Amino acid sequence: MWWVTAIGFLAQILFSSRLIIQWFLSEKEKKVVSPLIFWQLSLLGGFLLFTYGWFRDDFSIMLGQILTYYIYIRNLQLLGYWKKLNTIFKIFILSFPILVIGYSFNNGIYDVDRLFRNDEIPFNLLMLGIIGQVIFTLRFVIQWLLSERSKKSELPIHFWILSLIGSLLIFIYAIIRVDYVLMFGHIFGLIVYIRNIILYKNQHEETST
Repeated sequence: MWWVTAIGFLAQILFSSRLIIQWFLSEKEKKVVSPLIFWQLSLLGGFLLFTYGWFRDDFSIMLGQILTYYIYIRNLQLLGYWKKLNTIFKIFILSFPILVIGYSFNNGIYDVDRLFRNDEIPFNLLMLGIIGQVIFTLRFVIQWLLSERSKKSELPIHFWILSLIGSLLIFIYAIIRVDYVLMFGHIFGLIVYIRNIILYKNQHEETST
């Protein structure tokens, strides 16, 4: 269905936009920065890509998004933006992934066997996608833990290294499955991840001297 693909592409456009803006602001500051708009676009893109994965019965996509979804929200809290949003909107955003998965399981739309045995995705390929998503998700877990420790939103070098590794695996998964949405989303990101690693190392070297 064309509209499902459109949702996926819109999500990837938002993800790419957050990287472009973060990259631009980092180049301007000559250091890696974590701007508010990065997390705003992340949450909106995560919402749409989770929806895309739901419509495609692609558990690897859904898994990757639901695990990072709430980290996006936490960063918005650390930046003081979340409290400014409408209460009803916040309740909807917080409950959406849980309601979708709960509804799907309770109504027999999904079961564990179906999630891991999608006829369109061989088991080994699905595992590659899941491993890539887990690594890609770990970057946000690391980012979240370090941000909690410093009490501010930041994007450490570990985030960019895990982004690079996870993105490569997902890109391979996308090529094999011929998923243009995922390919589009990750080919540009690879460039930004490498550039942020370089910026971070340059920043560290300048601080050390």
